[in-house]
Amino acid sequence: MRKVKFLLSSFMALFLAFGMTSCSDDDEPNVPEDPSIIQDYHFDLWVALDRHGGMGRDVKTLVRSVNSLEADQPEITFQGVGTEVNSRLSLETILKGAYYYQVPVSGDRFAKYKITNNQIEVIKERRFQTNTFATRKYTHAWIDDKTLLIMAANGDATKIIWTKLNADDMTIISEGTLGLTMPEGAEIYTTSGILTYRKSDNKLFYFYYAKKGGARGKRVTPMMTAVIDPSTMNVESATPCFLDCEMVGTAYGELLQTTTIIDDNNNLYIACVTDDADGTEHSHLLKIPAGQTTFDKNYDGFKVDGKLISVMYVGGNKAVGYARDDQYGTGIDSFSHYYALLDLNAATSSPIKYNGERLAYSSGRFSSRMAYVNHKAYIGVDAEGKKPQIYIYDVQTGQTSLGATMASGYYFEQIRVVEDVK
Repeated sequence: MRKVKFLLSSFMALFLAFGMTSCSDDDEPNVPEDPSIIQDYHFDLWVALDRHGGMGRDVKTLVRSVNSLEADQPEITFQGVGTEVNSRLSLETILKGAYYYQVPVSGDRFAKYKITNNQIEVIKERRFQTNTFATRKYTHAWIDDKTLLIMAANGDATKIIWTKLNADDMTIISEGTLGLTMPEGAEIYTTSGILTYRKSDNKLFYFYYAKKGGARGKRVTPMMTAVIDPSTMNVESATPCFLDCEMVGTAYGELLQTTTIIDDNNNLYIACVTDDADGTEHSHLLKIPAGQTTFDKNYDGFKVDGKLISVMYVGGNKAVGYARDDQYGTGIDSFSHYYALLDLNAATSSPIKYNGERLAYSSGRFSSRMAYVNHKAYIGVDAEGKKPQIYIYDVQTGQTSLGATMASGYYFEQIRVVEDVK
């Protein structure tokens, strides 16, 4: 009995000692990391001289990297510190992590770059193999972190071609022609279309339309949705939209602004536009529900007048939109563009405000002055008669604060969040 008691006492002592060690105040709780948080990053600011870029405008473009866009810093200038890029790089570009990917100004290759100390560094280049692509005029999707898919209409726009690239060394994995049939009455496809990948059901969605020949050829079909198997690139279906619409930014394939998003529930959204009889444009934010391949006819996430130009997902089934209020002008440089918070569940939108007043109208139709990182949206305003101003919208609190100010004399084009090279 005494031996049993001794063994029990020894076991309890070990148990208590282990428990006390495990629950020490010095130990930190095992809190899972938020995968959406980026630890080390900076911002690249793109500006133009003379006028805004986009639409193939030949403008001088400068880029400068900054560590912060908070208000507690000197006015941001590009004089002596910005690097000129438009002789080599197009404003229309792909960014993932620390690197830019694009068909550069030379128009004869795929290339991977990084901007370090305000200088362009070539990481890898790959000459076209069979399929050839024009600078600015293509769409893309990331199938995984290393596989970049480029797609566009071919030279005479009678076919849709594609190329898969290994983003590490820019080698060509495979390439081919998409198995689409030209719709009756149509002669060519739109230049780029819009391509996106939904991981939840492992499907590519390619949005396109067909039209009569010529640069101004009449559109024959509404926006079409091709559903593609990413492993084989076989087209599983191609269906017309229930609205007589076309995609926003179709010629530049999300190289200037984002027009598709996927929410927390794996619903896919795309911004599109319809025309009234008098030519007035009306935008719509349409939804393909999770697990489905066609649009929900009862949903429209943008019901106000004007044109929805860009959307950026910020979590919590909300997005920031960049839209145009047509009563103040429809030109690229018109001061008629504004920012709105889109509630995707409620299908409502409301202008983003600072100190109780909506942000000033901005110029630059093709600008992507929206960036999102670590629960904050950074928004650039290029208002008439004022210096370019950055505002910071905190998604978690719903509050907007004043950010950095840029020196006058620049046309504010883009904010890019770039991960630091490790």
